[in-house]
Amino acid sequence: MTPGLDWHSAALDDDTVIDRDYRNTQNVRRYFRSRIGEDFSMNRPFMAWLKESQGKTLGTACQVWRDMRNKQT
Repeated sequence: MTPGLDWHSAALDDDTVIDRDYRNTQNVRRYFRSRIGEDFSMNRPFMAWLKESQGKTLGTACQVWRDMRNKQT
């Protein structure tokens, strides 16, 4: 079995694929803050979406976060 991405230290970009080994690390949070801005924060619905979204990209995740945020306002 091939090890998955090291979510703690890998260089992340919009094309990074969410795999079965996805982890909510500080590295991931830094990526989202760099793409979304300082307003970014993890929340339960978004974390659940990430956990269920193997095969999707972090770029897609950014758009989903924005969509979730817009529905709250």
